[in-house]
Amino acid sequence: MEFLNGIVPPYDLTYDDVFMVPRHSNISSRFDVDLRTGDGSGATIPLVVANMTAVAGRRMAETVARRGGITVLPQDIPVDVVSEVVGWIKQRHLIHDTALTLVPTDTVSDAVALLPKRAHGAVIVVEDGRPVGVVTERDCAGADRFAQLTQVMSSRLVTVSDRLGAREAFDLLADEHHRLAPVVDDEGLLVGVLTRTAALRATLYEPAVDGLNRLRIGAAMGVNGDVRGKAERLLGADIDILVIDTAHGQQQRMIEALKAVRELNPAVPIVAGNVVSAAGTVDLLDAGADIVKVGVGPGAMCTTRMMTGVGRPQFSAVLECASTARSRGKHVWADGGVRHPRDVALALAAGASSVMIGSWFAGTYESPGDLHLSADGRSYKDSFGMASARAVANRTSSETPFDRARKALFEEGISSGRMFLDPQRPGVEDLIDAIIAGVRSSFTYAGARTISEFTERALIGIQSAAGYAEGRPLHLGW
Repeated sequence: MEFLNGIVPPYDLTYDDVFMVPRHSNISSRFDVDLRTGDGSGATIPLVVANMTAVAGRRMAETVARRGGITVLPQDIPVDVVSEVVGWIKQRHLIHDTALTLVPTDTVSDAVALLPKRAHGAVIVVEDGRPVGVVTERDCAGADRFAQLTQVMSSRLVTVSDRLGAREAFDLLADEHHRLAPVVDDEGLLVGVLTRTAALRATLYEPAVDGLNRLRIGAAMGVNGDVRGKAERLLGADIDILVIDTAHGQQQRMIEALKAVRELNPAVPIVAGNVVSAAGTVDLLDAGADIVKVGVGPGAMCTTRMMTGVGRPQFSAVLECASTARSRGKHVWADGGVRHPRDVALALAAGASSVMIGSWFAGTYESPGDLHLSADGRSYKDSFGMASARAVANRTSSETPFDRARKALFEEGISSGRMFLDPQRPGVEDLIDAIIAGVRSSFTYAGARTISEFTERALIGIQSAAGYAEGRPLHLGW
């Protein structure tokens, strides 16, 4: 990356402070761009779902991995639960979404409770493992909540064979004028559900898979307690990447934790953070990190900078840390501060191999929280920071009431925030589509086919607040 006209900024920059200038390009199509990260994570797109309790769960992990990204399970999840979730993820299909199922005698109320759990918006009614009907929100509208599903379900089924390729399945659904269909095996047993859009996406994305062709997933842990023992258990749970996470990554306890984990000789990449300087990056790499997590205070749910004055504008932090890591053949993840697809592209231009996304994905069907309706009828989910009183209470649930109460006094995050679902992009895949479309276009403007080429060729300028405002459309849909 280089700055326009060779100007070296006299102060630190965040994503809003910069813009990218087009270069001569011989890349005529977005599809000529390869977004594999090359950092050992196995991701085929440079997106990581942050290890936030309100964001990262099994549905998010399954969906994002199917599109090539990685989800990191939060550190406050018990290891036995992590193991169960990882095992479940490893059994998911690479194309077909997991179906929500009920039986004919279940009620409309049961279906209404399940429908918001998946973006495909359908419950498959099954008998003896075979689909006999489909129920959608439209079928339930105005129906008696105690009515059985046999009274409201659509029984004129079109099923898709699990032997069909994505293109053939799309054509079948298009010919039948169906938005979705149950997917069945040779014996007619339900194996999943497929929408037309999902079939189309299967031709555009490559899943992030392990050596056994199973979806990838990561898990996080802290730096306190029996670090070595927990790391051993997490690695034994078949995770694909281990994140050692604390708000202040450049501390002795982190160094000791990293060394203890590295002594286990793990076969998966070790990510550690968070830091915002070259010195912090060096400390973590020397202690055994493969990837360094960069960012202090830019997150939407984080109050660290306002509480402590500590942090750094994210673009400059990523730029400096990535340069240091690259000189040692290592990588960084940009963690936080992204609110638009442009921010993801700029993080990659600054040298990140992947970009972590948290609250932006909290307002989707796939995030773990329950769906609520506001007074004006908009759908939302609750989100909270991982240093907030709410998150601290979750992590310290096994401690004495006194110790929990004392720790709750020291919070650096928002404990409750409403993340509204975008009616145009209510699912995480909808957001991924928008982000990746923007990033691919950025690469074509720079004349880059890979992330490493993009980092090398990106030409970055500095702009005023008015310059940033000029680039915003009148009605920005983000």
